[in-house]
Amino acid sequence: MDAIRGRFGVWVAPATLLNTPVAVQREQFARIERLGYASLWSGEAPAASNFGGREAFAQHGLMLAATERLVVGTGIANISMRAPAAMHSGAATLAEAYPDRFVLGLGGQSGERPLTMLREYLDAMDAASWGVPYPRVLAALGPKAHRLARERAGGVHPFLQPVEHTENARAALGPDGLLIPHQAVVLETDPDAARGRLRALFGAGWAGDNPYTRNFRRLGYTDDDLRGGPSDRLADALLAWGDEPEVVKRLRAHLDAGADHVLVHPLAPDLVSAVDQLERLAPALNGARG
Repeated sequence: MDAIRGRFGVWVAPATLLNTPVAVQREQFARIERLGYASLWSGEAPAASNFGGREAFAQHGLMLAATERLVVGTGIANISMRAPAAMHSGAATLAEAYPDRFVLGLGGQSGERPLTMLREYLDAMDAASWGVPYPRVLAALGPKAHRLARERAGGVHPFLQPVEHTENARAALGPDGLLIPHQAVVLETDPDAARGRLRALFGAGWAGDNPYTRNFRRLGYTDDDLRGGPSDRLADALLAWGDEPEVVKRLRAHLDAGADHVLVHPLAPDLVSAVDQLERLAPALNGARG
């Protein structure tokens, strides 16, 4: 997407935004823009999830209204939360209201035949198509999902994946597909403390059969890496931790592996603390100094 001029954007956890008053959100979104980041994204958990969050289009409309230039993306809007026509309507409305500033990332299918479900959902969205067009990216992890994204979307937005996945995704998408990986970061030099932040987010539910664990196994990680929470090896692959140069090195590694744009997700107890970490990284990433 040409509108995303910079190489780095920001991803904020839905639960963090749910626990942040709207007035504080507006201040911090404007601060992210001043720091030189090119985009701002958040996700949407399914209704049955314990993670919580605000409705995706309302939340991302707030992001757009609070900023002037940032590209805003859903990462992801969950297809289990609304009908295809409603998904298209929400995206087209924001795209019309904020030209060249909105990207629809969607996914969240589960159960049997998830890719068939997503393909049928995209068919229904396209049948309802009206209004201003907008870029569409999929939460694709495996090779079949990448092929679907290559056929039916502008690219992919992989969540919580190591650099080697970015390299694989670029090979699957070809040179033209938009590749926007998420990278969790924490400015913490103690390895146990840093890895603990990641493990606290996701608990012990790593060993089951789900798209993430299947993809980690595809990348060469084993049951020992998944059992009881991510092993040190897997945690270090998923989390960029250390001082500013170490974290920046990992973020740039995704670009070297073929990413077009990398989303920085600071693991922090609240939104203000997350943006504090973004401010520390901004000089090296964006040339911004507050």
